[in-house]
Amino acid sequence: MKRGKKYVDSIARIDRSREYPLDEAVEVIQNLPKAKFDETFEFSARLGVNPKHADQQVRGTVLLPHGTGKDVKVLVLTRGEKEAEAKEAGADYVGSNEFIEKITGGWFDFDVAIATPDMMGEVGKLGRILGPRGLMPNPKIGTVTFDVGKAVKDSKAGKIEYRVDKGSNIHVPVGRVSFEKIKLIENIKALMLELLRAKPASAKGKYILSVYISTTMGPAIKLDAPWLLNELR
Repeated sequence: MKRGKKYVDSIARIDRSREYPLDEAVEVIQNLPKAKFDETFEFSARLGVNPKHADQQVRGTVLLPHGTGKDVKVLVLTRGEKEAEAKEAGADYVGSNEFIEKITGGWFDFDVAIATPDMMGEVGKLGRILGPRGLMPNPKIGTVTFDVGKAVKDSKAGKIEYRVDKGSNIHVPVGRVSFEKIKLIENIKALMLELLRAKPASAKGKYILSVYISTTMGPAIKLDAPWLLNELR
């Protein structure tokens, strides 16, 4: 694959034989040649779990202390008095059947879908449409709830979902390149603490196998995972 000049220049500035402490890695990435837009700062980890086993699924949410830097569009599927609560909390779209019909017709102009439990009989029919896109409301991650006000505010404030894929990897955004260094570090530490909390009881051996950070257009830097885990203790 032919790489651009900025990418090649970035690679030359990284010692690929090293595993970097978190603070140094963030600083190195922020000083690499930048794209013409504010790139997403991304976190990836390989876990010592077998996602084929139901009891080794690693999935949940974490509220990043400084958000992701993205303007999150929230849809709330509800009716009655909960509509006012959702609107007051800042939801972008609030309603019931009219939005279910729009989604069935191919509308997906939202980043998070929240539903009240009484709507799930109708919302459940959207599983085959929203599921593959990671947009299906789910009580395990707090997007099926009667407390729609809190759910909306958390989503707007930087609550992200993480989920191990078939290759035992986690890949999530943790901010923007333009963030202050300390804010990126605190976001990453918050995510790491949540991943440690979510370790399945059935997972044996080493749990965090490797950790990388990167930007949308840039190369990845491998973190010194033992150092980072020691920092979190």
